[in-house]
Amino acid sequence: MNTKKYRVEESGKLKLSAYKTDETGKDSEAEALARCEQRQSKLAALQERLYAEGKQSLLIVLQARDAGGKDGTVKHVLFGLNPQGVVVTSFKAPTPTELAHDFLWRVHPHTPAAGMMAVFNRSHYEDVLVTRVHGLIGEKETEARYEHIRAFEALLSSRGTRIVKLYLHVSKNEQKERLQERLDDPEKTWKFNVADLKERDLWDDYTLAYQDAMRATSSKKAPWYVIPADHKWFRNDLIGQILEETLEDMDPQFPEPDFDPAKVEIR
Repeated sequence: MNTKKYRVEESGKLKLSAYKTDETGKDSEAEALARCEQRQSKLAALQERLYAEGKQSLLIVLQARDAGGKDGTVKHVLFGLNPQGVVVTSFKAPTPTELAHDFLWRVHPHTPAAGMMAVFNRSHYEDVLVTRVHGLIGEKETEARYEHIRAFEALLSSRGTRIVKLYLHVSKNEQKERLQERLDDPEKTWKFNVADLKERDLWDDYTLAYQDAMRATSSKKAPWYVIPADHKWFRNDLIGQILEETLEDMDPQFPEPDFDPAKVEIR
């Protein structure tokens, strides 16, 4: 797949309506699933090099509407990696302590250390999405936060962190089906939140908020990708390829030993 077609350019031009949610590509589901399985060994090998090198890190930002597939992405795309080298953080509604600080305060401690991969299941972008849609911040504060986010991500980049931001793009009908499935399946009812229906009523407002946020913050060092996510198997295949290409471009290397292995004798 040509992953560049899903990347949001820095031009500031973005219309989510121009991106399909139900894209499946040229290959069949079976072919995509086989490719995902084969890719796991590549991702695991690249992660091992990243960890051993201990100089670079990778931050994966997952954003989506409710039932958009964030948890499923973590489960199915990253399942083959060494858990010692991957940290997943989910950002919920901020606590009183977090609200008493700047909006990036709670995020920074969870960014990946050198050699590590970190996944943000929701992220600092909630503070220019939910807050904006619900009128908690105005246009001036929203623009200021975009600027802070750009500076924050530039800081991380300057310290060797590669950032990949993924918006899981689902249709309103697909979201409806997934929410209904949670209601109908006793093993998934625990995932249903009545508040999700209130957020669903604000669909168009969130579309605008996502468009503006991605326009303002997609960059060469921290790009946004719009991922068609109605079909989970296509979503997983595309994200897996993006991560593989990113890690290959980072090209982590095993460090040279500070001794001569040929001269070491184990008795």
